Amino acid sequence: MGRVYNFSAGPACMPEEVLREIQGELLEYGSSGMSVMEMSHRSKDFEDILHGTEDSLRKLMSIPDNYKVLFVQGGGSQQFAAVPMNLMKNRVADYINTGAWTKKAIKEAKLYGKVNVIASSEDETFTYIPDMSSLKISEDADYVYICQNNTIYGTRYSELPDTGDKPLVSDISSMFVSEPLNVSKYGVLYAGAQKNAGPAGLVVVIAREDLITDDVLPGTPTMLKWKTQADNDSMYNTPNTWGIYVTGKIFKWILDLGGLEAMKARNEKKAALLYDYLDNSKLFKGTVRKDSRSLMNIPFVTGNEELDKKFISECGENGIKNIKGHRSVGGMRASLYNAMPYEGVEALVAVMEKFERENG
Repeated sequence: MGRVYNFSAGPACMPEEVLREIQGELLEYGSSGMSVMEMSHRSKDFEDILHGTEDSLRKLMSIPDNYKVLFVQGGGSQQFAAVPMNLMKNRVADYINTGAWTKKAIKEAKLYGKVNVIASSEDETFTYIPDMSSLKISEDADYVYICQNNTIYGTRYSELPDTGDKPLVSDISSMFVSEPLNVSKYGVLYAGAQKNAGPAGLVVVIAREDLITDDVLPGTPTMLKWKTQADNDSMYNTPNTWGIYVTGKIFKWILDLGGLEAMKARNEKKAALLYDYLDNSKLFKGTVRKDSRSLMNIPFVTGNEELDKKFISECGENGIKNIKGHRSVGGMRASLYNAMPYEGVEALVAVMEKFERENG
């Protein structure tokens, strides 16, 4: 069949140019005589890769000097615990609940202190982002937590909550390096790489220096202290060397395309094509309120489970893979991450048009 259009929510498609570059270096990186997968993380070659990856990310996101970049493991879900362990000094935190990942983060944080859910969209099955204008931030909260783009439900914050002097913590896993963000508005950002930036297994944490301290909750494992990672240049133990290498390649690929402004324009164009079709279709319907739509993850349904299954099957026959919605919500979901070409969305819409003509 050859290369397909992979609409998976993660691990996700990666740029073909980057994959070919990696292929060319697989047996020997530079003049090292070995693959990146074989080299010591303490070697000069790998230290250059690590620092180059961080430098590219700092340039991409215009990360201020008073923020640390950490490359850690354990998946984004491990940060559900690491965030309260590192930040919950008063044992109180505010969370905005917008779906499955914030529900999991809330459950984890409750192990360490009091969690106030100050806004939620659960009343309408997480199909919108709650109103930010009347939030009541708790006076004793240590931080305010959001998931800025919701992979399963396909929602995205169009504006950030005003948290005053409380640090804003954001899980940006499914929108990482897909558009510009003002890093200085956050206390902590974190993302799994496997959606927009690389292979599974690597997590990037961007944290303001004053929030990285030894003052953590009793019992916090050494590996989950952000200070451990910051003090050791993300190499307290063997890091995910391969993930760091590949992610650095993708950061450079984005820079070469014009950076995050250019990437946002590409992603908006792709999303507009699919949303425009959904808005005019009599068979397929998007499930998210228009003011809360994600550029990255677009869920949609026919309203008939059997038709959904038939459509997913026809997509597979036409080289369109992983279009099935998350098991918790059903339907379909197209993830339009950075590496998904415009032609892939055109191919999807063409199959949708044909399916609607034959089944509408």
